[in-house]
Amino acid sequence: MNAKLNPVELTQDLIRFNTVNPPGNEDQICQYLQTLLESAGYECRQVEFAPRRTSLVAKIGSCSADQPSICFTGHVDVVPLGARPWKYEPFSGLIDDGKLYGRGASDMKSGIAAFVVAGIEMANQAKQGAGVTMIITAGEETGCEGAFHLAASKEIVDFLGPAGCFVVAEPTANEPLLGHKGAYWLRAKTEGVTAHGSMPERGDNAFYKLAKAALTLEQFSFDTPPHEMMGQGTLNIGTAKAGLNINSVPDAAEMTLDIRTVAGQSHSHIYGCLCKALGPTVQLDTIIDIEGVFTPANDPWMEKVFEHCTKMNGVRPIEKTVSYFTDASALKSVIGNPPTVILGPGQPEMAHQTNEFCYVDKIEDATKLFANLISDWQKP
Repeated sequence: MNAKLNPVELTQDLIRFNTVNPPGNEDQICQYLQTLLESAGYECRQVEFAPRRTSLVAKIGSCSADQPSICFTGHVDVVPLGARPWKYEPFSGLIDDGKLYGRGASDMKSGIAAFVVAGIEMANQAKQGAGVTMIITAGEETGCEGAFHLAASKEIVDFLGPAGCFVVAEPTANEPLLGHKGAYWLRAKTEGVTAHGSMPERGDNAFYKLAKAALTLEQFSFDTPPHEMMGQGTLNIGTAKAGLNINSVPDAAEMTLDIRTVAGQSHSHIYGCLCKALGPTVQLDTIIDIEGVFTPANDPWMEKVFEHCTKMNGVRPIEKTVSYFTDASALKSVIGNPPTVILGPGQPEMAHQTNEFCYVDKIEDATKLFANLISDWQKP
């Protein structure tokens, strides 16, 4: 059943669901995908982390410790449209000159369509073999909320079983990426005592403490060695605020830190280093804690991925990583820490752009590529 499902048409169908986050409203698109997958023999579960904020997991085949699955993941929420007018209606999925337009065309409904169609095409083989699992998430664009919610559910983790390899179908133009940086966002707060602005000696200015902390962070350096491909982590102060009015001494101040870590860096170690550098006057609270992901190119399964991509693209892909983060950070550890590739049909430069599009032939190629990876994995 559904053997003739077309990945390009499925991408168009998925784009026609308005899942702009906020508010997301991913429930209807997940129900639609569940119906398709169940008709091909997949067992599915929906998981809601807030009203209408639904993720979907699916499996077929062994999916066991003896025969772990090949796992695919993608998110169905998309970013807002922006202020600029679009050339084509952003939820139409219109095709023009070999390009499929719409919000989510590249990031990343085309990737989901490709692995869903591949999984349905290979369902009979997967049912008799190691199996296929799919994790289709809500709320990725605002901090991987759906993925972290899934990862915290023992029932869902047990349902999925362990994975032996992991495909994150984010937009890469069908070129495999070995990993991505982590994101560690913190809020730094200082406290003081308010007083009239004409008598600052009677108060304790929280902003002065924050400013000293900011200057300390300007000189902060990580004490871990750089990663072989990702280089060193980075730290940036993104926002700062203090005070309610000009003629009062502020008794509270805060700033936000955007730390991008490389694979292997311990976030808890960084937290300890920051606490030591800033001292007791600064309180640090975590906003986002998303670890980096990396699999070396000489991993046996990654070598297979590169072989398939070389055959498809006609040239061996360049070994590289990216700075953005994905749901893999939340999911990888709970499915058994399998080798992980970021690989999907979308154009990376089109993510979050006005007039977002994906090349039609990339969607078709990705579907064939994913089907080959599924077929390979089912063999003893």
